[in-house]
Amino acid sequence: MTQEAFQPIGLTVNFTGATTAPTAVQPNPSNVVNTNFRIVNSGTVTVFLGTGTTAALAGAAATVANGIPFVANAVEIISFPAGTFFTGITASGTAVVYVTQGQGL
Repeated sequence: MTQEAFQPIGLTVNFTGATTAPTAVQPNPSNVVNTNFRIVNSGTVTVFLGTGTTAALAGAAATVANGIPFVANAVEIISFPAGTFFTGITASGTAVVYVTQGQGL
């Protein structure tokens, strides 16, 4: 079985993770069943990613204790349902995080 390279669907969105989570962002909602998201932490600090089906749920999930850690300068491709909201918190400092919806690895 071959793996397809990541192919973006729609526009990239971003947020600036800080010690208080910003309002969650949502890449273009899609009815694509198998959706991956390319997430880039372009900052110099770890961002603890919060996700959810609403902006409020994503914000509540963005904690140092429970968020998904993205180390500085990390680039990851992770699967989430289409329409997922994203935000993040840092222990200190800020970091810009980019999220692109797509398919493939």
